[in-house]
Amino acid sequence: MACPALLGSALVVGAVALPASAQTYQTYQDTALIGGSVSDATFAGSGVGAADGNGVIQLTGSGVTWSLHGTVPAGITLSGSTISYSGPVVASPLPIVADATDKNGNAEALEIPISLLQNYILLQGAAYTLVSLSGLTDSNVSGNVAFSATSSESGDGVTFAESNLPSGLSSGSPALSFSGGTAAPGNYSGVVVTATDADGAVLKGTFTLTVDANAVNASYGDEVNRFGNGFDAFRQHQYPGAIIAGWTAASADPATHFILKNGTHSGAFQFEYAPQGSGSGLCVSDPGGGWSSDPMRDGLILASCNTGPWQQFIPQSNGTLKNVATGLYVNPNGTGKQLGGGTSPTPWGGSSYTWQVGA
Repeated sequence: MACPALLGSALVVGAVALPASAQTYQTYQDTALIGGSVSDATFAGSGVGAADGNGVIQLTGSGVTWSLHGTVPAGITLSGSTISYSGPVVASPLPIVADATDKNGNAEALEIPISLLQNYILLQGAAYTLVSLSGLTDSNVSGNVAFSATSSESGDGVTFAESNLPSGLSSGSPALSFSGGTAAPGNYSGVVVTATDADGAVLKGTFTLTVDANAVNASYGDEVNRFGNGFDAFRQHQYPGAIIAGWTAASADPATHFILKNGTHSGAFQFEYAPQGSGSGLCVSDPGGGWSSDPMRDGLILASCNTGPWQQFIPQSNGTLKNVATGLYVNPNGTGKQLGGGTSPTPWGGSSYTWQVGA
């Protein structure tokens, strides 16, 4: 940690405040996901097609916007609903694909065989293929939610993505997996699954997701106040009696690495110093005057982890922390300064803390 820079009270008061509500201290490990039946969307466009124009291809359809899909031959451009070509004659060009997307993000695709003459494009044989998706469904397999859909174009692969997920889950294809998830248990409505085929046809659906999870008793991160200053082992000192100061929480700073553990007193938590994620056996403590080397009577220091009340801190509804032994609030005194206990929280809001995972 660099030399401390004192944060003056005027600057503290003028800082941008973060939300005052306390973040939950409980973390979870997901054990299973259960998907309800998918409600498929309906494509809102109509009249999708293509026709030859005066040296151009004119796309038709109402309620849609157009885009070219994938790689197209050099010189082919799309403006609005008009496909143009500028270039020499090309023998046997590959078909191109144009996607018609409605206001909700659903799409149908046109596979268009083309001929390319000098600065001239036309349908080859006045033919095109309309590609769409249907039958977007899910199934529950071994704690995961697997998705399937049917493309009207035989052989087209379909990929899936999920959105509006609860925090702690990541999108997956062809299945949404609980593995590695940290979402809180519960029922989540309005989860969106999007199926996309190789030509860019898109079909969306919504479903309700149920998350099963186990509570995890420890997590790695830092206890951070609303101004971004977290618990910090001053200058990375790692011994009983080392000062706990307020300092900007950062994953790259080992001094701000701690493990949150359930305490031995009801509703309480312990904070074990864990540089680089490895527990040190030293926990944050308010010794209540029990250490003569402590610069403050109720200044926070590191002490060998034990079950005593001095290392137990209970989160309050307003985000503050109370020590079980002393009944005092954890208060900051500026960046780089030792944290200490007080009979009341700071009036400027610096005593409101949340647990920041991975800080």
